[in-house]
Amino acid sequence: MTATPIFSAYELGPYTLANRIVMAPMTRNRAGAGNVPQAMNAEYYAQRASAGLIITEASQVSPQGVGYPSTPGIHSPEQIKGWQRVTKAVHDQGGRIFLQLWHVGRISHPLLQEDGALPVAPSAIKPRGQAITGEGMKPFVTPRALETKEIPGIIGQYRSAAENALMAGFDGVEIHAGNGYLLDQFLRDGTNFRTDKYGGSRRNRARLLAEVTESVTKIWGGDRVGVRLSPVNSYNDISDTDPEATFGAIVGELNRFGLAYLHVYETDMAGSEAKFNWQKLRNAFYGTYIANGGYDAERAHLSLTTGAADLVSFGNPFIANPDLVERLALARALSTANPETIYGGGEAGYTDYPAFHIKAA
Repeated sequence: MTATPIFSAYELGPYTLANRIVMAPMTRNRAGAGNVPQAMNAEYYAQRASAGLIITEASQVSPQGVGYPSTPGIHSPEQIKGWQRVTKAVHDQGGRIFLQLWHVGRISHPLLQEDGALPVAPSAIKPRGQAITGEGMKPFVTPRALETKEIPGIIGQYRSAAENALMAGFDGVEIHAGNGYLLDQFLRDGTNFRTDKYGGSRRNRARLLAEVTESVTKIWGGDRVGVRLSPVNSYNDISDTDPEATFGAIVGELNRFGLAYLHVYETDMAGSEAKFNWQKLRNAFYGTYIANGGYDAERAHLSLTTGAADLVSFGNPFIANPDLVERLALARALSTANPETIYGGGEAGYTDYPAFHIKAA
């Protein structure tokens, strides 16, 4: 393999990663009944086990956390068993895999909630756009603002999910605090209008994430827990008046947990060119920094050699290239994913993308 930093081993917490290529979390909407991971999910992840680290698709920590059809959870015995099949398949191929813990907050709909309940959020602010439900696209509704006395219950959902992930055989977990979902909704001043200890100042807005992180690290230890942030992403109608100050403060809160890594989505899905000093954020975090967002091999090499990142995660390229690591190492052309089969469906566009086979000498 080419002697570049991206293919070198890396020490992440208690693990030695085979390379610095991370498979980013990607929702694929292919869980079975009851949001249970199934056989084809195990095959899909095992095919991509040559990544230094796999971070799974976001997985809801409770029925309340569901925001999309056919997304896996980590809150039922059946889901734990389904994920055990996945982790065994990846480990059998010599890979490492973390589970991403997820609560969508207001990015849901009564059709996706138990007993048709309203989605919950830091504040009762209706997001623009539509929810994807089993009955098709539906306008988002105004969520119910969580009461202060309910917050320990939310933290408990993450703690229980972290315990379940341990039983499922994962190597660690990633707390999803980006992309406009519940924890991100608390972090940003565009969605958090609270007047209690979880609103107002930046430190208060970061309190829920800090308490969730503390709870999860008590289960796993900090060196097997990561956090995902997306400071400039406006996806799911999320915003903040001063992202650099807000996320600088958040990183300051997270540093006390000795985390395995900080995983940062460095762009905006909406395509805006928001200015942000990524190097400053990277320098503010004491541990491993994973960069994400439109990276290719050349850009990843530059970030690793300049110290802008320690690891780089790839999303879309892993869909059509299960052997992405090998293709990058051999400078082989990458296959392109069929956009019509990215979300939902069966094995087509999921496990049927061929690997590049190297002929024996």
